[in-house]
Amino acid sequence: MEGIKPYRIKTISEYNSILGVAKPAHPLISLINLDNFKPVKSNIKISVVFDFYVISLKRKSQGAISYFYGQQPYDFDQGILFFIAPNQVFSFEADDDFTSSGWMLLIHPDFLWNTPLAKSIKRYEYFSYSVNEALHLSEKEENIINGIMQNIELEYQGNIDGFSEPLIVTQIETFLIYSDRFYNRQFITRKKINHQILNRLEDILDEYLNTEVMQGKRLPTVNDIAEILNMSPNYLSGLLKVLTGKSTQEHIQDKVIEKAKEKLSTTNLSVSEIAYELGFEYPQTFGNLFKKKTNVSPLEFRQSFN
Repeated sequence: MEGIKPYRIKTISEYNSILGVAKPAHPLISLINLDNFKPVKSNIKISVVFDFYVISLKRKSQGAISYFYGQQPYDFDQGILFFIAPNQVFSFEADDDFTSSGWMLLIHPDFLWNTPLAKSIKRYEYFSYSVNEALHLSEKEENIINGIMQNIELEYQGNIDGFSEPLIVTQIETFLIYSDRFYNRQFITRKKINHQILNRLEDILDEYLNTEVMQGKRLPTVNDIAEILNMSPNYLSGLLKVLTGKSTQEHIQDKVIEKAKEKLSTTNLSVSEIAYELGFEYPQTFGNLFKKKTNVSPLEFRQSFN
């Protein structure tokens, strides 16, 4: 597994074998107990790509370990829950003394085939969050999801029949909905940190829209802003939605319109010149956005000041 190119793990059985745990009772779904589990020793970062979903609750018992999603590191001391979708690169480093507790749920997409969850699972944006944006659970929340995991394990380890799959899929969906709720709680309870992010966002947009910086350049994208804030785009938009009711894109557009109003009311620049200064390639695109946001055209807005 050591090397520059990520190691692809195609089946759950293959992963169980790599971890040195028992063969899964079901080839398409498995719950692995991580209590006192020692991962593969790694003096360098090991990177893997899974062909299946991985949902994991991890607590550090002793030693040091770093997890990475892409290039973002996360060193943890408390229990965290994180989500990995198929084809994402996941990496870790661990020392000799590291042990952990928790569990890991592995779900192959084939298990969800021909169920509504096969499509709806893609709407849960936390599968594209960075590891350093993992979900921190309260004791009560952890008890809730652990109960769901126990139900899943009891069902797939029992006698498989025509009811097994829909019952397990229902439990998975219930778990994902709870996780959505808990992420929203995390956005709210971390008010100080999140409002600092909101203030930083405002500063970034103000700097972007400074005439000397912006003139002749394109508008910033959601990815541009997320990269500066060292966050994944979906996590940033989710956080802003909870805090303000608006996505990152809406914040960018609102700031652009605010700046445009200032220029329309305090300068003699033409609409085309203002559009160019704000990073629009075509004045018509600027005009359409302005009218969508204000219900009047840029010229109508300017005329209201005369």
